[in-house]
Amino acid sequence: MNYLYYGDNLDILRMYIREESIDLIYLDPPFKSNQNYNVLFKERNGTQSSAQIKAFEDTWHWDRKAEDTYIEIVEKLPKKIADLIKALRSFLGENDMMAYLVMMAIRLQELHRVLKPTGTIYLHCDPTASHYLKLLMDAVFSAKNFHNEVIWKRVYTVKGNVGQGSRYFAPNTDSLLFYSKTDNYSFNQPFNPYSQDYIDTFYRYTDSDGRRYRLISMIGPGGASKGNPYYEFLGVAKYWRYSREKMQELYDEGMIVQTRPGAVPQRKLYLDQGQGVAVQSLWDDIEALSASARERLGYPTQKPEALLERIIKASSNEGDIVLDPFCGCGTTVTVAEKLKREWVGIDITHLAISLMRNRLNDTFGNEIDYKVIGEPVDLRGAEELAEQDRYQFQWWALGLVGARPAKSEQKKGADEGIDGYIYFHDDPKKKETKEVIIQVKSGNTNVSDIRDLRGVVKREEAQIGVFITLREPTKPMKTEAVSSGYYKSPLGHNYPKIQILTVKELLEGKRISRPSEATGIDATFRKAEKHKKEGKQKEMF
Repeated sequence: MNYLYYGDNLDILRMYIREESIDLIYLDPPFKSNQNYNVLFKERNGTQSSAQIKAFEDTWHWDRKAEDTYIEIVEKLPKKIADLIKALRSFLGENDMMAYLVMMAIRLQELHRVLKPTGTIYLHCDPTASHYLKLLMDAVFSAKNFHNEVIWKRVYTVKGNVGQGSRYFAPNTDSLLFYSKTDNYSFNQPFNPYSQDYIDTFYRYTDSDGRRYRLISMIGPGGASKGNPYYEFLGVAKYWRYSREKMQELYDEGMIVQTRPGAVPQRKLYLDQGQGVAVQSLWDDIEALSASARERLGYPTQKPEALLERIIKASSNEGDIVLDPFCGCGTTVTVAEKLKREWVGIDITHLAISLMRNRLNDTFGNEIDYKVIGEPVDLRGAEELAEQDRYQFQWWALGLVGARPAKSEQKKGADEGIDGYIYFHDDPKKKETKEVIIQVKSGNTNVSDIRDLRGVVKREEAQIGVFITLREPTKPMKTEAVSSGYYKSPLGHNYPKIQILTVKELLEGKRISRPSEATGIDATFRKAEKHKKEGKQKEMF
């Protein structure tokens, strides 16, 4: 069983994740780089939406919560971590960077707790905070368990500010800080295929049967001090890598070549026997996703699946459990599923959870088995969410019907009567994008809300309007909705023009009456590619 958790990853780790239960952790936390990341959707004409949905704010402020977390670190965490945090505060002061590092420190300690002794962790960061984060990782996981700072060259060309007189080298790399919990950890060396230039340079010889090979040294490194045998072979006396008997056996098999009399014999290594070139700490063969990439889903910090595939293959095995505590649009869990790992994803926004559900369902269909923890499962839970955060409630409710949000949290005052959209195609003769407009209300409602929705649907020339309400609609509201008539699709089906759905009905399984339900043609979210999964996963915790 696999899990998606909604909530603060610190709380989720403490409440749900067992000690020493995770094999591999990958985290790509918000970098302290002074910018807000927004999930961008495309309008029906293909242009970028003017309404941006803020997924998370990449800014941490020194406030009461940061101060309380600092005190908890100093008083409760191991002395090495506490001393480092105190030193960093003395150096940095009470600013946004310090707030970010305090947030990371307490979470890294929890990640250390849940990681198996044989487990590994990759922290994805950029140069803005990587030097501070490495100190934190040394304190939590121990400097002796540091293995690499992998440099990922994201792009080959960068849109710099050369024309504006910039006086620095344009950044085009990220870092992956690779640590283990102990010195007994899983690692499967990845290889890249040989390039044609490499083959032409090193595999210069060809056998009579057409097999290409290169010649490699058989001299024993270290000589006598390493226990290598000394003897004469083909007129050459050396410390050899092999015993006299093994050397003769290789010679009889045609595996040893002496290019001329007196030359040191060498062994054949065939091209088809090689694994490839071992991947090293500079990864310049995986590019960031372009705007037109097929796997691009519109999430600005989305990482390429190839990057996660390399990490997961290198540091875990089939059946292992992979954790991503800052899950975003779900690349880690998607790749883990494809590679037959079990997984845990955590994110603090219902928008991200909705994106991940769409991605997983598009990619794996009914073949994937997972649970979502932390979302409301009953009316009381929905009411509590609405009381805590109206916008998180709105995003969650839109997720129930498969809609994408329409407005930014930054534009709270600019409500144009549209909280979400569903786009669909239902005309077999022409590909015309049509839309369902969604309004979500968590407070008291009346018949004027339905009249307003009718006006918005007319103004936007939408086909259907849906009113999602936490409260039971009044009789006049129902009458107003019914009097709006129907939308008749080109296939001849009738759908109520204005529909009212309560949260209670949605939780019980009721859905919007719309063409895509009958035809399966939905254009709301960009679709992830379908994956054919093989086999089943075992039960998790």
